[in-house]
Amino acid sequence: MSRIDELIAEHCPDGVEFCALGSLGKRNSGTSITAGTMRKLAVDNGPIRVFAGGQTIADVAENAVRPTDIVREPSIIVKSRGHIGFAYYERPFTHKSELWSYTLNDPAIDQKFVYYFLLTQVRKLQDLARATSVKLPQLSVRDTDLLRIPVPPLEVQREIVRILDHFTELEAELEAELEARRRQYDHYRRQLLTFDIRTEWFALSDVVDYTNGKAHEKLADPDGQIPMVTARFISRNGEPNRFVRVEDIQTPANAGDTALVLSDLPNGRALARTFYVDCDNGYAINQRVARLRVKDADFVDPRFLYRVLDRNPGLLKHDNGVDQTHLSKSQVTGLRFPVPSLADQRGVVGMLEKFDALANDLSVGLPAELAARRKQYEHYRDRLLTFKELQA
Repeated sequence: MSRIDELIAEHCPDGVEFCALGSLGKRNSGTSITAGTMRKLAVDNGPIRVFAGGQTIADVAENAVRPTDIVREPSIIVKSRGHIGFAYYERPFTHKSELWSYTLNDPAIDQKFVYYFLLTQVRKLQDLARATSVKLPQLSVRDTDLLRIPVPPLEVQREIVRILDHFTELEAELEAELEARRRQYDHYRRQLLTFDIRTEWFALSDVVDYTNGKAHEKLADPDGQIPMVTARFISRNGEPNRFVRVEDIQTPANAGDTALVLSDLPNGRALARTFYVDCDNGYAINQRVARLRVKDADFVDPRFLYRVLDRNPGLLKHDNGVDQTHLSKSQVTGLRFPVPSLADQRGVVGMLEKFDALANDLSVGLPAELAARRKQYEHYRDRLLTFKELQA
C-alpha cells in the first residue's frame, strides 16, 4: 500500500477525475441465442466462448455465431440479469443479447483496473436491479453506461492491477487445491455409498414421509426471524437471504428433517442438493423444495438419509440437460433406497462428516484459509479502489 500511497501523493494528491463508463470505449451488443442452443452447440475447446447469465457459458465453433457478433479484444462482460456481476475475458467471445460488454480503448485507461473497480460496485448494482424488477433483477444499459469510474493516472492504475492480480493468483491456487480435495471427497463418498448385495433396498416412500414446501415469497419480511429454505439457501450450504415471521411458516421443519431441492436449470448444481435440519420450527420450507421426514429413526438414521440423497444419481438422471428439471413426488418417493444396519449407517455418516469438514468447513483447513484470503482480497480491493473525486 505504501507504493500506492506514494504514487497518489505524487500524481493526484487532490483527487482524481471520474468519468462515465460508457464514455471510456465501445459497448458491444450480443447475439440472439438461447441457453438450450448454447448447450447444443457446445464443443470441447471451442474457440468462441458464449456467456449467458450467472455462471452459464459454452465454448462453440467459429461458425456457430455470426462473425459480426464476435468480440476479439479483451473486454468486460456485464452479467445484467438475475445475479449481477462482471467477467473479464481476453479471448474471442460473444454473449446473449440481453447482456452487454465494454471494450475500453481510451489510452488513459487500464481496462483491468476498471474491471476491478466494477467488482466493488456489484452490491450496489444488485440492489438497483432488484428495485427495478421484483421477479428477476435486471440492469439497464443506462445503469452501467452512466456509472462513474475513477480515472487516476495510468501508473496508479497499473500498480493497483498488479497487486490485485497477485491476490487473484494466490486465491486461484487455493481454489485448485481445494477442488482437488473435493474430488477426492467425492471419490470416497461414492465408495462409502456403494453397498453390497446383502444390503436391503426399499422405495423411499417406505422409509420417509414426503411433504412439498409451500410458497412463502409473499410472506417474506425483513424483520422475520425464520430463514426461508430455497434452492439458493441449500446450494449455499444454509446461507439465508430471505426470512418470514414465526407465525407465517407454512411448511415447518423439525430437527432430523432433510430438505431436498426439486427444481433447477438444465445441468444445474442445485438439483437434488440436500440440507439437514438441526432444530425444530427453525426453518420455513419453500415451494420447489421437499421436506423428507424419516418414519422410524431406529431403522434409518436421519443423517444417513441426508447423505444418501444429496445429489443422488437416481434423482439426477431426470435432468435431460435441455429443459428445466422439476422432480415430481413420484420420482422422489419411488427412488430405491439402501438400508444397511443402523451401525453401518452411522459409520458411513461419521466418515462422510469427517471428509466433508476437510473439504467444506469454513472454520478449518483449506476452506478457512480460502475464506480468509478472499476477505483480505476484498478489503484491499475496496481500499485500493476508493478515490476522492477531483473538484473542478
